[in-house]
Amino acid sequence: MVQVSIDQEQRETKQTITPKQSSRLTFERNEIMSRKSKSNDKVALAVQKLKSIGLRATPQRVAILAFLEGNTSHPSAEQIYEALKPDMPSLSLGTVYNTLDELLQRGQLQALAISPTRKHVDANPEPHYHFLCEVCGNIYDYPGELQTENASEETKGFKVEKYAVYLYGTCPSCNEVGANQSTGWCAS
Repeated sequence: MVQVSIDQEQRETKQTITPKQSSRLTFERNEIMSRKSKSNDKVALAVQKLKSIGLRATPQRVAILAFLEGNTSHPSAEQIYEALKPDMPSLSLGTVYNTLDELLQRGQLQALAISPTRKHVDANPEPHYHFLCEVCGNIYDYPGELQTENASEETKGFKVEKYAVYLYGTCPSCNEVGANQSTGWCAS
């Protein structure tokens, strides 16, 4: 009997939708479906990657790896935890640290010691430069490549297997703000 009254109430409160509203709703629905599809792709990729490196695909590991997939913000364990905690209340900071350690040991991540206050990770394990903006604190991938070919006399005999180059300064956004304001503060 309750179900009938709810159905009747829903029928009575139905509104007529204009073509313009219908078009907007279709667009919004497509945007939501596109985001869900991308999210599902990241989850599937995370599950596949975990299995390929010999780790069990637990919900926490999948969420962490999916969060890192395509993420260029170079987050810390604490930032990953804060981002995932609302959707995954059972997640602990210890689990995030343990998962990152496992992924680092298996060569899936790069640990960054660029910040003096905390370690960050990069989902791109290939050697490349990193830039820390000392105004806003953002970490960026920086173009450049260490030249190990045609070694000079001083570097003969050295075999470079991996490297970490950290650059410090001011990012373009903060430079722009600094040029327009004398405070030097960037809120990005």
